[in-house]
Amino acid sequence: MAFAGAPHQACLSPLVSLQRVCFCRSPTPAIILTKRRMPQRPMSQKFTRMLQMPSASSCFLLTGNMKCALWTSCPTSSAASRIPKSVVYTIMKRIFHLNAVTAPVGSRLQDRDFCIITVPKTAPEPPLLQAFLRVAPRNNSVLPHELYVCHRSGLLRTFQVRVALSSDRPAIETLVETLTLRESILGDLDMFYQARRDPDGTPLQAFLAHIQGQVVGIVIIKNEEDVEYIQSHYNVENFIYFSYHHREEHGRLCHFVLNPIFQCYARHFLKEVLRLGQKSCLYYLICTCSQSPEDAAFPGSSTAVVLSCMVPVRPRRQIFYPLEELGTNVPSKQITTERMPYALYHFNRKLTMEPKITINSRIVVVGASDTGISFLEALCFCSHLQFNNLTLISKHGYPGCYADDNMEFLATSYSYSSRDHAQISLRSWVNVVEGKMVGLDRVSKHVRVSAGQSVPYDQLVLCTGQQYQVPCPTGAADISQPGPSSQLSSQPRQRYTGPIPSNLFTPNDPTDSQRAYRWLLANFVEQEDDAVVYGNTIDTYTCVEALLRLGVSGSRIHLVQLPADFPVSCFNDPGVEEAVTGAVTKKGITIHRNCQLAQINDGQDHQPITLLSFTTDSDPLRLKCAVFMNFSWKAVDYDTFRAINDAGLVYDSGLVIDTSFHTNDPSIWAAGPLTKFARRYHAGMWTHANFSSKEVGAQLAAALLPFFDPTLEPLASPTEDQDRLVPIYTKAKIQGGRLPEGYSYLHASKPTICTPLATQMLSDKHGREMITGTAGAGSYFRLFVNQYGVVESITCLSLKPIPVFNYLYLYGKHELLLNRLCDRFDEGLIQDFYSYFEEPWCLAIFHDRFADFEEEVRQIMESTKVQGEEDLRSIPDLVQRIADEKLRFLGDPTMYLKNVFEKSDGFSMLRRSLLNYLKYNRYHLTMYAHAGFL
Repeated sequence: MAFAGAPHQACLSPLVSLQRVCFCRSPTPAIILTKRRMPQRPMSQKFTRMLQMPSASSCFLLTGNMKCALWTSCPTSSAASRIPKSVVYTIMKRIFHLNAVTAPVGSRLQDRDFCIITVPKTAPEPPLLQAFLRVAPRNNSVLPHELYVCHRSGLLRTFQVRVALSSDRPAIETLVETLTLRESILGDLDMFYQARRDPDGTPLQAFLAHIQGQVVGIVIIKNEEDVEYIQSHYNVENFIYFSYHHREEHGRLCHFVLNPIFQCYARHFLKEVLRLGQKSCLYYLICTCSQSPEDAAFPGSSTAVVLSCMVPVRPRRQIFYPLEELGTNVPSKQITTERMPYALYHFNRKLTMEPKITINSRIVVVGASDTGISFLEALCFCSHLQFNNLTLISKHGYPGCYADDNMEFLATSYSYSSRDHAQISLRSWVNVVEGKMVGLDRVSKHVRVSAGQSVPYDQLVLCTGQQYQVPCPTGAADISQPGPSSQLSSQPRQRYTGPIPSNLFTPNDPTDSQRAYRWLLANFVEQEDDAVVYGNTIDTYTCVEALLRLGVSGSRIHLVQLPADFPVSCFNDPGVEEAVTGAVTKKGITIHRNCQLAQINDGQDHQPITLLSFTTDSDPLRLKCAVFMNFSWKAVDYDTFRAINDAGLVYDSGLVIDTSFHTNDPSIWAAGPLTKFARRYHAGMWTHANFSSKEVGAQLAAALLPFFDPTLEPLASPTEDQDRLVPIYTKAKIQGGRLPEGYSYLHASKPTICTPLATQMLSDKHGREMITGTAGAGSYFRLFVNQYGVVESITCLSLKPIPVFNYLYLYGKHELLLNRLCDRFDEGLIQDFYSYFEEPWCLAIFHDRFADFEEEVRQIMESTKVQGEEDLRSIPDLVQRIADEKLRFLGDPTMYLKNVFEKSDGFSMLRRSLLNYLKYNRYHLTMYAHAGFL
C-alpha cells in the first residue's frame, strides 16, 4: 500500500508527534495513543499551536475496510522501521466509561500525550467521547468517520474557576494571542480591571479557569439590559419562566475562550460562571445581517466552542400596533422599537445538567428553497440535539440580505425575510456549498457539484423546487402568420442550449435580483432604450414596479404576456386584476397579450439582445430591446433533472415520492415543487406546490427526526388503506409583493387546486365573501368565510403598507371569534376591514401565543362535565346528543349549551385562563385591563 504522507504531516504535527502509521481494521471505533517526542511546553503554548493547526481530518485515509490511519512524521520508511510500534487499543461497544480505558493507559503508556479516536458518522456517540474534542472536518473531506482527540491533561480533575485578577493579565494575553478578537477581549478585560463596567455603565465580570497554576480559559460577561426586548421578541420562555428570575440574574456572554484540551469542561465552566457571577441565565447574540459570511463564521469567534452547550432560541412574530388608535396604551418603546436583528442563544442552570445528543450523520440538503430552509430550521432548533454535519448545496449559497428594498424583483411568500434569516442564523450550524447538483452517485453516496466538488451524504434531501427557465425561441420562419391563442399555448417548450445573452435576466432568488439590479443601474437606467418583461406570473408585475422605482419611464417598458395555460390569472380576482392592469396602463406601460417568443435578433447572434420577435393571434410583434426580463415558465432545472434521472430515481414529470417523502432510494428524501406523488395515490392534481412550502419543510423534518432522536417513537409504517391517502396540509398558501402604482398586495388562501373564482362561487358549499373598499382606490379587502364560518381566504390590495402578519393570523379563525364578524358586516357596522382590524379588541388575536390559548380553551371545553338530563356529560357528548336529536329541551341549542356551561366549573376555569393569558403577555397587550388594575 503506497503512501504520500509529506503534504499531510504538517496538518497533524503541530498537535501530536507520531512514531509511525497505525491502522485498525476492527469494525469498532479505535483509540490511537501517540508517543511524545516534542519537548514539554506550557499548556498555553500548546493551545496556541492547536489554534494555528488546520483541520486534522485530511490526515486520515480509508481504503477498503480500514477504519483509521495516521500519517507518520518520520521522513522515510527506513527510519520508521527503527522506531517501536505505537500501541493500538480497540474500544469495544461495551466500554462506556473513560476510566475503563485510562486504567491500562496510565499504567503501561506513561509517555503518551494524545489519544485519538475515529467513530463512524452513522454510529451513536458513546459517552466516552464527552472527554474528547471533536475535530471539525474540512469542507472537502469525504471520510465516513469523525475524528476525536483527547490530551492527557484533559483528564485532570483540578479544573478550577475564579474571578480574574490584574496579575493574570500576562497569562490571559498569552492565551488569546492568536485569536482574531484578541484586542476586543483584552479591551473588555482592561475595562473590568479599571471600572468593573463597560463604557455604557453596564457592570462587567471576568472569570478565568486554571489547572495546576496555568490559565486555560477566560469568560467575560455583563448584565443583560435588554431583558424586556428579549422576552418579547424571542421564545426564551420555552426554557425559563421570567417570573422566577430577577432582572440582575440575566447576563450576556461577551467572550468565551477555553483551551481545546479542556473543551469537555465547557459546560462546567459556564456553570461556575453562573454560580460565581450570581446569574441564572446567560445570553449570546450573533449578528449576521451586517457581516459577511466569513465574519459571521466560527473561526475567529471567541465563543465558538460554547455554542454547543447553549440552545438556539426561536424569534417571535410581532404584532403591528396601530399607534394612533392606541394612544397611551401602546407597549413600551423597549418593545416596539425595531433594532438590528440577531440570533439568540441561551444557557441557564437547568441546561448545565442536560447534555445534548450528538448526531454525526451527514445530512445534505440540495436547494435553498423555503422547503429546504424550513427543514434545516427544524433540525437546528431541536434544543436537545446537535447535528454536526448539516450541509446545504445551493447555486448561490445561503440566502443573503437585500442591501436595498429596490432590489426586490420577485414576489414573496412571506416565509423568510432578510430579518428572519438573521434571527435564525442557520449559517452557524450549516455548511454551505455553492454550486448546482450535476450528478448523484447512489452507490458511494456522493453528490457531484458543478464546481467539481463531491459531497458525501448519509441522508440526502432534495428541495430544489422549480425555477424560471431561459425561453427558447420557437424559430418560426414566418411570424407574419397569425395563429389562435390555443395553438400558441399548446406548442411544446424546448430547452435553451445556447449562450445566455448578457442583457437577458431570469431572476429566481435574491442573488439573481441583485445582479440584475446592479446591471440595470450601470447599463440601462440612464439610457433611452426599452425593457421587455416577459411572462404571466405575479413576478412580472413586481418586476415592473421595481423598474419604475429605479426611475425607468413607463413608456420604455413593454409587458409581454404569454398565452394562458390555465383559465386563471395570477391574481384569480377580477377586481384586483382590473386595478393592477389599470395602474400599469396609467404609467404608460404597453401590454401585449397572447405572445410567443419566436426569434431573437432575427435568428442571428443573440449577444446582446437588440430585437425580439413574437408570434401572436393577430399581427406579429417586433420590439427593440435593451434588457429582457424573463418570467416565462417554471420547470425543474435541467442539470437537476439529469442528475436525478441518471441516478435511477423515478421521475414522472416530477420526482416521485410517497406520502412520507421517500423516493425509491431509502436514503434519499424529497419535498417541494420538485416532487410528485406516486400514481398509486391517484392525485395527479395535488402536489407539494399546492401547499405552503414552509409547512412542507417542517413536516419533512418531522418525518426524518425519529431516525435520529431517541426521545421520539419511530413512525409506524402506514397500512395499505392509509397509504392511499395524500396528506393535506393546513397552513395558508401565501403570496404578495409591491405592484405598480405603489399597491401593496397580499393573498392567503386555503391550499386547493387552482380554480377560477367564478367557478368557486357556484359551489353549493362555497360559503360567503365579504368585501370592503375598491381595488382601484387602493382600499380593497376581501374575506372569504366557508360554510362553517371559518376564514379561508384573505385578499388585500392597498396603497398603504399592509400589516401582513396581523392579517395572516385571521386565517383559520371562526367569524364569531372575530367579534361576530358576519353579523356586524350584515348590519352595516363594518365599512372598512382595515380600520376594523386596527381596533384594540383584536390585538390579542394577533398575538403569537393566541394559538396556545385556543388549545387551552379547547381542552377546558372537552374536559368539563355538565349536568345532562340524568347524569354528568362532557360538552362534546352533549353536542352529539343534540345533533342526534336524543336530547329534548326548549329554546335555541346555542343558548341551552351556554346556560348549561355557565353553571359548571368549566366557566370559572375559562375565565381564569383568559385572565392568565392577558397577564402573562401584558408586555405586549398593554391595551387590556388586567385583574386588579381597576
